[in-house]
Amino acid sequence: MEIWLPEDWSGRFLSTGNGGLGGCIQYEDIEYAASLGFAAVGTNNGHDGMSGRSFLNNPEVIEDFAYRALHTGVVLGKRISKIFYGKPHTKSYYLGCSTGGRQGFKEVQSFPEDFDGVVAGAPAFSFNNLTAWSCNFLPLTGPVGADTFIPFEMWPTIHQDILDQCDTLDGAKDGILESPDLCDYNPDGHLCHNAPTNSCLTAPQIQTLRSIYSPLLSIDGSLVYPRLQPGAELTGAPQTYFTGQPFMAIDWFRYAIFNDPTWDPFSLTPEDYVISSNKNLFNIETWDGDLSAFKDRGGKVLHYHGLADGVISSDNSPRYYEHVSQTMGLSPPELDEFYRFFRISGMAHCGGGPGATFIGNTAHNTASLEPDENVLSAMVRWVEEGIAPNTIQGTAYINGTKNAGFDFKRRHCRWPYHNMFKGPGNWKDENNWECL
Repeated sequence: MEIWLPEDWSGRFLSTGNGGLGGCIQYEDIEYAASLGFAAVGTNNGHDGMSGRSFLNNPEVIEDFAYRALHTGVVLGKRISKIFYGKPHTKSYYLGCSTGGRQGFKEVQSFPEDFDGVVAGAPAFSFNNLTAWSCNFLPLTGPVGADTFIPFEMWPTIHQDILDQCDTLDGAKDGILESPDLCDYNPDGHLCHNAPTNSCLTAPQIQTLRSIYSPLLSIDGSLVYPRLQPGAELTGAPQTYFTGQPFMAIDWFRYAIFNDPTWDPFSLTPEDYVISSNKNLFNIETWDGDLSAFKDRGGKVLHYHGLADGVISSDNSPRYYEHVSQTMGLSPPELDEFYRFFRISGMAHCGGGPGATFIGNTAHNTASLEPDENVLSAMVRWVEEGIAPNTIQGTAYINGTKNAGFDFKRRHCRWPYHNMFKGPGNWKDENNWECL
């Protein structure tokens, strides 16, 4: 672990998270927090490197990965900070995305005293089922050249077909889906009617496509994990899951679930989903719906998820929100008191994508430090001034790079509101959109 202690200390403490199955201190996040005056800590999550090889026959490393490394870093980091500055921190914060998002929710669920404010993006909660879903794409598509495999060059065509069917559901034809959950995609238009060509799909390939945009079900028909949301076809999914090669999540099955370095990822079956879910090593599922202890001590959660996420389906985030709502018996206005969830249209996995995705969740992804446009600043204001964020305004740059110049801004709505273009006028004008 490392802790960075800025000379110009704000009195605030912050812990960062990790990514994937890593094993690496996220220095860019520590630097971002320290540059803003936080005493910032990060750990390697109990092992080195980005693979899961260290899990093999080593439950201590798995426990570190599930929860213990981050919590230990928080406890020790606070002690070090107090010794260094000669006084305790005033408020404690968390910032993380992906695995880091899951870690943030694990803290909220299991260690509610650790943080006053948690910013958790694209959370990898429902972890066992997420890894089953991630690994299921390999036997689903088969290797390159299989009759079920969708050629890489077809994905831009598939993406355009999805836009043709669903882009205007939010009232604007802008190449960005504000509500992919409302998109009921029909891929039948791609079916080859004569001899197969590079511009159409065979019946087995169409079935693959249908399965990709369908929920993953268990052997008894129950939900394992939601579908890939339409709109993620060009923001990571083809390069991550549809390559015909194993995705890194197979290491969870290979080294943690089966303890077998020779396990064949093509052999994954629905029975394996059940084995992983039932084991739920060290409660890594991170799916507890009762956040009462965190709420009762005044904690705040800002949860965000990109709607073009090609690695973790954004459909799973509202599912968890509803789980919390039902478990705690709280309506959305009541949840708003301490837990707000924002959907970031056009954002890929934790950043990037065609939307207004610069929201301050990382240094690279920052357009402004103003609370209305920066999720970390918004959390600080919510905790310390009691002003909760109603929307998060994101910024888009031309070709996704600041050097290319400003493109547009958009206010992203908190769940369960949907962003709708009210017009008339330019869809790039943020004032022409409304949360309904």
